[in-house]
Amino acid sequence: MKQLLLSAALTALAASPALANKVFVSNERGNTVTVIDSETWEVLEEFDAGNRPRGITIAPDGSELYVCASDDDLVRVFDPETYEELHTLPSGPDPELFVIHPSGNPLYIANEDDNLVTVVDTETHEVLAEVPVGVEPEGMGISPNTQYVVNTSETTNMAHFINTETYEIEHNLLVDQRPRYAQYTADGTRLFVSSEIGGTVSVMDIAEDGTPTLVEKIEFEVPGVLPEWLQPVGVKVTEDGSRIFVALGPANRVAVIDGESLEVLDYIIVGQRVWQLAFTPDERYLISTNGNSNDITVIDVEAEEAIQTVQVGQQPWGVVVAPD
Repeated sequence: MKQLLLSAALTALAASPALANKVFVSNERGNTVTVIDSETWEVLEEFDAGNRPRGITIAPDGSELYVCASDDDLVRVFDPETYEELHTLPSGPDPELFVIHPSGNPLYIANEDDNLVTVVDTETHEVLAEVPVGVEPEGMGISPNTQYVVNTSETTNMAHFINTETYEIEHNLLVDQRPRYAQYTADGTRLFVSSEIGGTVSVMDIAEDGTPTLVEKIEFEVPGVLPEWLQPVGVKVTEDGSRIFVALGPANRVAVIDGESLEVLDYIIVGQRVWQLAFTPDERYLISTNGNSNDITVIDVEAEEAIQTVQVGQQPWGVVVAPD
């Protein structure tokens, strides 16, 4: 009898669905964050998040949710379970995007109006450094070995490589007009920087010492879509590096790129004015925020096709998924 009960229990456990992860979407004009269940794709909650929330991320252990309240000139920190505001962090003027250290501390913040990257201790809430960079800094990325933080400056058209120990810029690389996002591969050997007005994604090989070399620029072409509508913004790369996904702004598409050949394989139609992207932890789904249609699109990563649309708040901008 005990064996039968144990067998039944194991069978039930194996058949049970994977736990859902919460999806958090910042709504730039609505001044809210929408919370979505990643299994049912139902909206769970929408809560106030300050004035003009844009960049959004979560602590690696899932304990705190960070939101760039751009017009409040600070980072608001929320409890991901209760949605209560826990405290705020200093950010410098007009925080737009940020990236968190894999350990959970510190936070690296791009200050668009002040041409700075502000480094903030998430435990003491103190500013550790202010790093002068190019004009209108936006994109932020961190190398997997945490040696460098990369900032992209929209007007200077550069990627700045900041040493995370000295807070000094060690490399500057010119890219195309209005760079918006920086994304490393999981192994740290490549970096992708999207250029919204230039219409390209710059591909950099990264040496063992972290030195970047520009090797290629990926271009996009969609029949029936004006070239000026092809505006690369958010970029995500699968863990194995086999696929690169790029949000193409007013083209209302996400490009699918082969990670080895760098050939554009397909374009997935999503909502209007696609902005940022995020994977679920298992990489089963990719989520896009669509600013003008006030929704998100859920993409099946393996099938490389859109499977669902979910209405959120006004002008969704950023997206992050809670870790397992």
